[in-house]
Amino acid sequence: MATTADIRNGMCIDIDGQYFVIIEFLHVKPGKGAAFVRTKMRSVTTGRVLEKTFNAGVKLDEVRIERRPYQFLYKDEMGYNFMNTETYEQISIPENQIEGVAFLKEGDMVEVQVHAETETVLTAELPQNVILEITYTEPGIKGDTATNAMKPATVETGAEVRVPLFINEGEKIKINTKDGSYVERVRS
Repeated sequence: MATTADIRNGMCIDIDGQYFVIIEFLHVKPGKGAAFVRTKMRSVTTGRVLEKTFNAGVKLDEVRIERRPYQFLYKDEMGYNFMNTETYEQISIPENQIEGVAFLKEGDMVEVQVHAETETVLTAELPQNVILEITYTEPGIKGDTATNAMKPATVETGAEVRVPLFINEGEKIKINTKDGSYVERVRS
């Protein structure tokens, strides 16, 4: 059991049988009245973000989460199949529990969050940035580097991202997996 004084970013708590990860929090002590903690939490199952306020001193059910490295193997009708690189155990994770799934390719490493007591898989997260090759985009024109104009491009996983005009087919780019945005061109 934890209290509101123990709240920290990344902490996972159980509220009415649902797991939530604390994204941000703020301890508030108004001039008048009791102190409280304002939190922003993300649901582990749905990914929805909600705000909740707790009175100071309230007891919370903390859930112990373990982060384990897994390698993506393949996708089938059951979901996405991963292998633990240490134990060679294979698991299947549904698409809605994987953050940034559009940028996942075979052989990629992900971090799987597992409930420590029940061994239940909660979510899988790709690294912050991934490097992918452009498979299709309109050709770039020399001198298209001065503006911030963007064009659509398809990467090797089939996802579509917006890239600057000077990026061409066959080039590798770094993509932010959280929002799907272009970060930079990668030189080989």
